[in-house]
Amino acid sequence: MTSLPPPTRQRVCILGATGSVGTSTLDVIGRHPERFEVFALTAHSRVEELFQQCLKWKPHFAALPDAAQARDLRSRLQAQGVATEVLAGPAALCELAAHPEVDSVMAAIVGAAGLPPCLAAAHAGKRLLLANKEALVVGGGLFMQAVKRGGATLLPIDSEHSAIFQCLPEDRSAWASRIDHILLTASGGPFRTRDVATLKDVTPDQACAHPNWVMGRKISVDSATMMNKALEVIEARWLFDLTPERIRVVVHPQSIIHSMVVCRDNSVLAQLGTPDMRVPIAYGLSFPQRIESGAGQLDFGRMASLSFEPPDHARCPGLALAWETLRGPEGSTTILNAANEVAVAAFLAGTIRFDQIHSVNARMLERVSAQAGACDSIEALLELDAQTRTEALQFVKGLSA
Repeated sequence: MTSLPPPTRQRVCILGATGSVGTSTLDVIGRHPERFEVFALTAHSRVEELFQQCLKWKPHFAALPDAAQARDLRSRLQAQGVATEVLAGPAALCELAAHPEVDSVMAAIVGAAGLPPCLAAAHAGKRLLLANKEALVVGGGLFMQAVKRGGATLLPIDSEHSAIFQCLPEDRSAWASRIDHILLTASGGPFRTRDVATLKDVTPDQACAHPNWVMGRKISVDSATMMNKALEVIEARWLFDLTPERIRVVVHPQSIIHSMVVCRDNSVLAQLGTPDMRVPIAYGLSFPQRIESGAGQLDFGRMASLSFEPPDHARCPGLALAWETLRGPEGSTTILNAANEVAVAAFLAGTIRFDQIHSVNARMLERVSAQAGACDSIEALLELDAQTRTEALQFVKGLSA
């Protein structure tokens, strides 16, 4: 009997390869060398980490935003005999995301900077593994139009959205008749039981010490304020085409149930697993199949309890901004995201207090208004994003004075 040839390997481009999602993606790929090939890796500023990844994976391409850093990486790789072509500048990310030889794009860049390459991948019809929630928070309808017109396959990688996706049928046309509402679970972060009066004293290191998940500093702070969950509510609105009223949040401290779908007949479908990002990453890479992820199995015999509670809006006032912006004028979610990125960066730099992050976000929603057509193009969205950041930086200076 003639043996069948091995399946063609997926060529994967990882945007944000040195972050927590990027490194977890490489871990999963490394478990399945017969299925996946690392085609391109990009990073923002961690040149040494990217250098080590290139030594190991020998991608066809690597990219950095800074030209001097790219030259340094290129020189070091050539000295090691590695033939990786090193590109520089923001345009390189879009070029690699849309490269004709790329099959799958892991979009793991944090923040609005990930929107242009995500759009490029969508327009090019790629299999797009979306870990960059800001692409939908900022881009919303524009991004989903690009996915539809480009024929891209959009696969959510955030654990909550992947959980919802896994609970739904592959036929997306059946979703509307199946869903009553969805429940996004939240751990509550490191300050779930802390005295609200003491939140002004929270340090960056305390805010980044998440009890369950290993994440980058920006996302960890967002989890501590529950702004991460607010952004996920906005993301879910676009991913699953739901009105804001059909998206709800429940605090689940154990992070075992990653989210739930409440069906029309009030049946509840849930996806459970250990809090390990390799599970949704592996599912996204292999969909509709399933492959070994490296995550540990749940031991139900040792699981003491699963508990749930409503979110505390006094402790985390930013969560309510999700529904406020979704019901607000077009562009409101773009303003919220830009303000939050500035506020979190200021907190991590020691410029403002932890409890002032919400003050920045709420004030920008009052101060900045989107002009007609602000969400009709990537250029208009980025202009609104830049305007908000300028206003937010001025407001931060006043808070820190």
